[in-house]
Amino acid sequence: MAGEPVNVNEYEKLARKILPKMFYDFFSGGADDQYTLRENIEAFSRITIRPRILIDVSHIDMSTTIMGHKISAPIMIAPTAMHKLAHPDGEIATAKAAAACKTIMVLSLMSTCTIEEVASCCNAVRFLQLYVFKKREISACLVERAERHGYKAIVLTVDTPRLGRREADIKNKMISLQLKNFDGLMSTEVSNDEGSGVEAFASRMHDSSLCWKDIRWLRSITKLPILIKGILTREDATKAVEVGVDGILVSNHGARQLDFTPATISALEEVVSAVGGKVPVLLDGGVRRGTDVFKALALGAQGVLVGRPVIYGLAAKGEYGVKRVVSMLKDELELTMALAGCPSIKDITRNHVKTRHDRPLSML
Repeated sequence: MAGEPVNVNEYEKLARKILPKMFYDFFSGGADDQYTLRENIEAFSRITIRPRILIDVSHIDMSTTIMGHKISAPIMIAPTAMHKLAHPDGEIATAKAAAACKTIMVLSLMSTCTIEEVASCCNAVRFLQLYVFKKREISACLVERAERHGYKAIVLTVDTPRLGRREADIKNKMISLQLKNFDGLMSTEVSNDEGSGVEAFASRMHDSSLCWKDIRWLRSITKLPILIKGILTREDATKAVEVGVDGILVSNHGARQLDFTPATISALEEVVSAVGGKVPVLLDGGVRRGTDVFKALALGAQGVLVGRPVIYGLAAKGEYGVKRVVSMLKDELELTMALAGCPSIKDITRNHVKTRHDRPLSML
């Protein structure tokens, strides 16, 4: 591929050439038959944009506010594990790119740089993604460290009572790098003789008894806002609001958990309707174009989070690659807004998109 990448998908092609097969498969793969992995991307293509014309779009304002934090565009960095598998600078490079792009980074608990290292490297707005472990005191300690070091919210992942079956990782006997957040708290060494070391670690540590009442426990140990990551249905969205969460992230874990769940963009409107504006709704999964961001906003998301493309940018070109991935998506979103007749984020409405479930306009 000659020259610089001109879109996010070209960064994936670069990353595939650069990364060892085991690591590329780990980042790119999904669960089982990978139906949902494909659907996360393809579902966006079934949504069309209804542009409006003769609107003054000489100035486009993409800025927005997420959980009280003003960011340059509604495009944030999703939590993804073990960035040092992609680049030696790991999550520090990703955080610096987030700061440069004036956006929010959600640090994975399974990071290869510590909560403290990421906090001290730059002034990015940071949230911490959290798993609840069988030993609750470990999760509580990690939350306390995040709060003490200036993280602004906790993003609780709720779709992993067990780890999904990721067949590429099983075949490759995927290793796990040192997870430095757990130094002094527990051993992260596991045997991968019979398959994925990542799955072995999750099986040993994740608390499969986690349930709704535990939101109260989490609330009792932190003053930070709590978002739930992994909601796909109106029933769970309604329950999340009832138990008092501060935000919802529509997510299927990058299609790495339960295969044949809906694409997140397909589940978004159901969740938004159930929430009724009581808390912000965000989305991750399948975002590869600025038009995807526009569609998610039109269907009610306040912002999107991007995972794999960030990893691909990091693998290809380090901090610069992450900045380019985010900048590409921002540039594409700005152009989409101009061509669709939306000078600001608040101007993007449900009327700007058409889904397969919408009635024909002749019937309206």
